[in-house]
Amino acid sequence: MKRQALNLAVAVSLGLSAGAVMATDLQDRAGTMFSAVPQYPPVIDGNELTEAKLDLGKMLFFEPRLSSSHLISCNTCHNVGMGGHDYLPVSIGHGWQKGPRNSPTVFNAVFNAAQFWDGRAADLAEQAKGPVQAGVEMSSTPERVVETLKSMPLYVEKFGKAFPGQEDPVTFDNMAVAIEAFEATLITPDADFDRFLRGDAAALNEQEKEGLALFMDKGCVACHSGTNLGGQGYYPFGLVMKPGAEVLPVGDKGRFEVTSTASDEYVFRAAPLRNIELTAPYFHSGVVWSLEEAVAVMSTSQLGADLKDDEVKSITAFLKTLTGKIPEIRYPELPPSTDDTPRPVSMVLPE
Repeated sequence: MKRQALNLAVAVSLGLSAGAVMATDLQDRAGTMFSAVPQYPPVIDGNELTEAKLDLGKMLFFEPRLSSSHLISCNTCHNVGMGGHDYLPVSIGHGWQKGPRNSPTVFNAVFNAAQFWDGRAADLAEQAKGPVQAGVEMSSTPERVVETLKSMPLYVEKFGKAFPGQEDPVTFDNMAVAIEAFEATLITPDADFDRFLRGDAAALNEQEKEGLALFMDKGCVACHSGTNLGGQGYYPFGLVMKPGAEVLPVGDKGRFEVTSTASDEYVFRAAPLRNIELTAPYFHSGVVWSLEEAVAVMSTSQLGADLKDDEVKSITAFLKTLTGKIPEIRYPELPPSTDDTPRPVSMVLPE
């Protein structure tokens, strides 16, 4: 209260309104908990973002022949034209199989501490290897991928430029490193909230500011902070009260499957909230389509609080200010298959 009174006194002396002071206080608080998305991709240890590597990584991100069926690419489940995901509860993979979890957005994924809902991949390069080999996703192998890429002269040339000095640059590991480089550029700066954090108090309206204040005061920020408003830590889903089995399937024990530690049962990485209005359906189970409903579920299960309708609406309004400038991606021209390119495997699974 003393600080507020002092600020109001300063406001009067400077001819500022009380509302302006309150906005400044809110910006100051937010600035200690959140960071704006930078204008340029971050530096990745051990992976220099060269033009040649980015060019190759972009091609590989859209390359369906990394899958055994020649139908599924990274972009299939992480569609850069649809919020960086696929707008499905769970993704559809090889043989029309359903994956176990909702596909996270690729946008701003470079700011996450680890990848996947259970954090089993330390970085984007490691993450890129997983779906390629998963039988329920792209259903290929490192050997088949390398054979496929080496069968097309343009890829051999591109790998040589992206990884100069290497005797045999067309490798499964280099494929993943190149995809990581491209994905690191898929950031979404200039959200209204970013402009607010940078000092533009008018970037948020009154309802959005109220939602931000509630987001901090109610405790949402305990799990959703930093640049990505999440993606940094692991927390039990149902910290206070477990949601129903339709939201928290009993068979998916989350991070426990990675650590085999009892305390990690039903523990998941806190979802990043950047561009959250573009990434329905929500949660790892992908069963909630309404952002307002998702906010209400989280307030009950994680905070043990039943928010009022107007509070839910205000927090939802704030969350929509996290939508940034989506990068404009031009679909690359991919090289034709050759006689040496492995032929596609049927998507029909054996009985």
